[in-house]
Amino acid sequence: MYEFRLPDTGEGVAEGEVVKWLVKEGTEVKENQPLVEIMTDKVNVEIPSPKAGTILKLMAREGEVVKVGQVLIVIKEKSEIASTPPQTISPPEPNRSPTGKVVSASALESSQLREILATPATRKLARDLGVDLTLVHPTGPGGRITDEDVRSKMKGAQVTTVSSAMKSTAIGPEERISLRGLRRKIAERMMKSQSISAQVTHVEEIDMTELVQLREKTKAATEKRGIKLTYIPFIIKALVPALTQFPYLNATLDDEKQEIVLKKYYNIGIATATEQGLLVPVVRNADHKTIIQLAEEVARLSEKARAGQLTLDEVQGGTFTITNIGGVGGLFATPILNWPEVGILGVYKITKRPIVRENQVIIRDMTNLSISFDHRVLDGEMAANFMNLVKQHLEDPKMLLIES
Repeated sequence: MYEFRLPDTGEGVAEGEVVKWLVKEGTEVKENQPLVEIMTDKVNVEIPSPKAGTILKLMAREGEVVKVGQVLIVIKEKSEIASTPPQTISPPEPNRSPTGKVVSASALESSQLREILATPATRKLARDLGVDLTLVHPTGPGGRITDEDVRSKMKGAQVTTVSSAMKSTAIGPEERISLRGLRRKIAERMMKSQSISAQVTHVEEIDMTELVQLREKTKAATEKRGIKLTYIPFIIKALVPALTQFPYLNATLDDEKQEIVLKKYYNIGIATATEQGLLVPVVRNADHKTIIQLAEEVARLSEKARAGQLTLDEVQGGTFTITNIGGVGGLFATPILNWPEVGILGVYKITKRPIVRENQVIIRDMTNLSISFDHRVLDGEMAANFMNLVKQHLEDPKMLLIES
């Protein structure tokens, strides 16, 4: 009998959600045959079988979150002797002390609670919510208490009551949809971002007239090469010098070590709407790419995102994110940080507006840009100066290095 455990599918991935089983108990499988579809960090990956044999037991339900190293499936290997009587899965060994003495689960938990593993941010959350960490069951890697563990301890008893009350007071037709897959992952990340960081949004008005004209002149040539030229490549190009001059916006905050980590590389995430939810593929080494190369990369990643074909490598390693709401509309918004990043740029629609230049009212192509940032890492003055530099490059696009 072979116990197959959830493997580490990528750097920093500690758990995954079982999206769909591709086999059933009793199924004969070949080596490298896909067993299960797992969602890790917004990306679905198929886990292949390491052995040929028969599926004896599926150890998790669809929708269940499993940890790396947790038994996922039990396989009877093909090489095992056919006459071997069927084996049952033994119950776990009783808990034993270092001396070998059997101890109760409650006693074992008491001994484990002597050392509480939690980040400073999680400890602060517990203090704010009035939760005693010694009473919280850890589910994180290595026995670490997570933010969700703290919230579950506080709300666990209330959830059932509220849920029951909602059911009993329904006054019309309802539909209940399980919070699973990408939607659950987005919810977890957004709540984590909001609970950990101190988020502030600054908005700037940008005159895009010259950039609009430049794009129109360039668009025909790029379309002949099969490239759709949007404003995003220009904005990425304008961001790089600003991120270089203001490195605290191209950074993360290591809460555990209490260190600000300044990134010396520029990987720009592009928030992309898909039918399943929001994905953020990453344009790597944006500082080394031309406008045309950026346009090609953005188009390639967006297409893969909408087709559900992104790899784990294509959604990890971002240092700063752009979210473009211009195609939908709206004056401006307050985007939530793509944690652990400390900055996200909101891009909005370009419209013709009357503005005053030298005491004259003229019509220009205007837009708003917003920067949401983590006030723990930088202050408003730095964010405003950062936006001023982005504005300078976009309003004078000759400063951008453009190759057709």
